[in-house]
Amino acid sequence: MDWLKERIVKEGVVLSDQVLKLDALLTHQVDPALIMDMGREFAARFKESGVTKVVTLESSGISVAFAAALELGVPMVFARRKKTLLADPDALCERVPSFTKGIVTDIMVSRQFIGEGDKVLFIDDIIANGDAARGLIKIIDRAGAELIGLGVVIEKSFQAGARTLREQHVHVESLVTISSLEGGKISFS
Repeated sequence: MDWLKERIVKEGVVLSDQVLKLDALLTHQVDPALIMDMGREFAARFKESGVTKVVTLESSGISVAFAAALELGVPMVFARRKKTLLADPDALCERVPSFTKGIVTDIMVSRQFIGEGDKVLFIDDIIANGDAARGLIKIIDRAGAELIGLGVVIEKSFQAGARTLREQHVHVESLVTISSLEGGKISFS
């Protein structure tokens, strides 16, 4: 994944020892060719798993999840962070803190889009503490679906999220692992 590491170094902005801003790469602007490359990589890593749905969280994970779902030939579902007037009143909901936003939000998925018999691949852009990931995993479980694995574009290994999920026997595949942001420098594992 040297190509992805190069882009992260070139376009990422280290805001602190804990926060890497990726607006130019994943969270505000996306490079469609790069996103498709990431989707192909996740599809290759999980193609033998029988995935029937790809899920993600609104909004930064959507582009990569879409690319992976396209490659796998399955639907993509995203968990919404805001209720709308048209929201399913029977949606599966979970309250989760957001590390980068510094707030607690509700995430929700309509029961009509995920359920028993689904084999779910969860794609996320960045995993830090893993709170949002654990919330969506709870929703997948309550829906009666099987979590096949979690594909993460960037794992921050100096934070506990991915490690704790692996300890819970979640199959986590990271494209890139960042071991430190200390001193404003991005260090990869």
